[in-house]
Amino acid sequence: MITQDNRPMSPHVQIYRLPLTALLSITHRFTGVVLSFGALLMVWILACIAGGAESYASIYRHLAAWYGQLFLFGFTFALYFHFCHGLRHLFWDMGWGFDLEIADRNALLTIAASVGLTLVTWAVALMAG
Repeated sequence: MITQDNRPMSPHVQIYRLPLTALLSITHRFTGVVLSFGALLMVWILACIAGGAESYASIYRHLAAWYGQLFLFGFTFALYFHFCHGLRHLFWDMGWGFDLEIADRNALLTIAASVGLTLVTWAVALMAG
């Protein structure tokens, strides 16, 4: 579409599609926020452990509930995703992986590794009891 002064208009938000690498960049920032909340949760858990068995039992009820398990699963994924995407940045800092084809392939590899590591971690944790 052309405006009155013959300058092209930017594509509308509903038309424009973010590339996968941009979506991963946004997700990387979001997982950083999730990890911050997870760190606060870890401090709370450690404080409850230090407070004794009754104190730990109060938080364990929440961790064992479905919503606690869901948060812990999401935290595990966020941890692995943030780590894997950080490795991508490490390679970029070394000057490798800037080609679009390699960047897209590594983006898919980041997602696959994050999901795979999360599932393996939870499978081992569930088998261990």
